Amino acid sequence: MLFYPNVPKTAADEVAQVLQSRWIGQGPKVLQFEKEFQQKFLSTHTALTVGSGTDALHLAYILAGIKPGDEVIAPVFTCTATNIPLLYQGAKIRFADIEPNTLNIDVNHVKKLVNEKTKAIVCVHYGGLPCDMDELSAIARQYNIPIIEDSAHALGATYKGKHIGDISDFSTFSFQAIKHITTGDGGMLTLKNKDLVEKTKRIRWFGIDRSAKQMGKWENDIYEVGYKYQMTDIAAAMGLAGLHEFDVVLLLRRFLLEQYEQKLANIPGIKVLGTGYTDRVSAAWMCTVEVERRIDFMKKLREYKIETGQVHYRNDRYTIFGGRRDDLPNMDAIEDKYMVLPLHTKMTEEDVNYIAKVIKSGW
Repeated sequence: MLFYPNVPKTAADEVAQVLQSRWIGQGPKVLQFEKEFQQKFLSTHTALTVGSGTDALHLAYILAGIKPGDEVIAPVFTCTATNIPLLYQGAKIRFADIEPNTLNIDVNHVKKLVNEKTKAIVCVHYGGLPCDMDELSAIARQYNIPIIEDSAHALGATYKGKHIGDISDFSTFSFQAIKHITTGDGGMLTLKNKDLVEKTKRIRWFGIDRSAKQMGKWENDIYEVGYKYQMTDIAAAMGLAGLHEFDVVLLLRRFLLEQYEQKLANIPGIKVLGTGYTDRVSAAWMCTVEVERRIDFMKKLREYKIETGQVHYRNDRYTIFGGRRDDLPNMDAIEDKYMVLPLHTKMTEEDVNYIAKVIKSGW
């Protein structure tokens, strides 16, 4: 299996307690999850829960002031959830190429794309390995624009000692079924600017000031468009269970990725991507390899009951984004070569050994 949901044994009890309580929608468990997440991963930023990672991205784009016609630099290689909310805003997406060894956004291409019309830079920490944040931040400062990090893969990752989520103007996390922490579906938005916290709380709930409403001020006005992007206490209960065992999960995933890196080294025709960095530590959500003769590779592993997949695709292959671009040579070069190997918490070192042995026998 390529992925497998990690649901802690304590999650059922946590959810059962919520189901027997007064609150099953957005209530005290949501506040507790936000508080504990913030204490664990953030030192300067504020954490606010939402219904999905996509919700978090959309709110970040709104809060960044992205409006119809604004240019936004975004990675061509990512889940479509990164870029579809930019279409909600009517933005003009300028797709940036990938960095070949990581599949993260290519800083050099960003430098060529950025201009006075650029409203924001979006980056994705592919597979859990952080992007070149110092370089991206320098570009953003030069043009006085925000960085929005899609950190769906990167919970627990660090860049130069700082947690991902505690660096840029906005960061977003996903608690979808197969992420490090799952709430069934859910997400988190982290904010650098404290002045945006109350606005975010309003627009994730129809534009209503819930605190005023709960104080009995029923006449409070709605003066901005809001959405139904809140998390429920049921989801937050699962999130808390996942948060409490997170360190063990992260340690296992990193160990499995390290085993892949060691056991696949020096095998002709295959290369594990994202290795060799000392200034950043991956969250190890995926193990991605570059392989020769990808179709043959997939067939060989399938014969041995080993699932593989591409998982994400270049977004410019989709009609909604306007069609294929011709200025993405790195993406073109690896498009038919990248492949994702199984990595999840049901795996053991023996599983990695087995997969490596099959690969070593050739394809």
